[in-house]
Amino acid sequence: MTRRAFVPLAASAAAAGLGGADAPKNAILELRYIRLRNSAENQRQRSADFLQRSAVPALQRAGAGPIGVFASAVAPETPFLMMLVSYPSLAAMEQIQDKVSADREYQKALESFNAQPGLSYERMESMLLRAFDAMPQVAVPPVEGPRARRLFEVRMYESNNSSTLARKIKMFESGEIAIFKRLGMQPVFFGRMIVGPKMPNLVYMLAFDDMAAREKAWRAFGGDPEWKKLRETPGCSDAEIVSNISNFFITPLLFCQSCSG
Repeated sequence: MTRRAFVPLAASAAAAGLGGADAPKNAILELRYIRLRNSAENQRQRSADFLQRSAVPALQRAGAGPIGVFASAVAPETPFLMMLVSYPSLAAMEQIQDKVSADREYQKALESFNAQPGLSYERMESMLLRAFDAMPQVAVPPVEGPRARRLFEVRMYESNNSSTLARKIKMFESGEIAIFKRLGMQPVFFGRMIVGPKMPNLVYMLAFDDMAAREKAWRAFGGDPEWKKLRETPGCSDAEIVSNISNFFITPLLFCQSCSG
């Protein structure tokens, strides 16, 4: 069975009445974390079922997308589910949320979800990113026949201030993203955080076939001549523009295949 990590947009933003010719080209990306606990309520399954049957379809109907849904694999503060939701703009995000709030089918499902005994999750939290100019939209990894579930890596680069962050973003846009693509590292998104913790920072996601492929790609990247030249550019070393790097690994939930239509 072909498995997909992302749910494609059910209807375009234009068809949903969102944005238009003057809409910003850089997507607004929401990373929504559903924090869980291993408990008798089986929070992971309960929440995953709700996302599959109700939350993701409601967001699609309202015009959001692409949408990815993932589960923690190797990460701090596990277990959790993570949604990646793309919006055409901040204004469109507000319109989409209004549409979801007015969606009777979704609201009925939400009431039933919340009425279940015990806790379906512990807490939810979101952060917002603005996609880079060089990669203004989410790039859904291609699906080419049967394959094992991909591994996705999420990385955050913190900077000392907005000026050094701007230099790091420029570094990505002027060459680093291209090196990733050339080495088969499959970038999914790059975004500057506009609402969330540990600012100023940027966050990006890469897709790999598995951990072995990930390790091989990063080794190739570290030894790549173009990367070595780029990082030796005055003012572009990590020590000058990056104060901390963190990462974690997630896997796509298999139900996204049935959501994709």
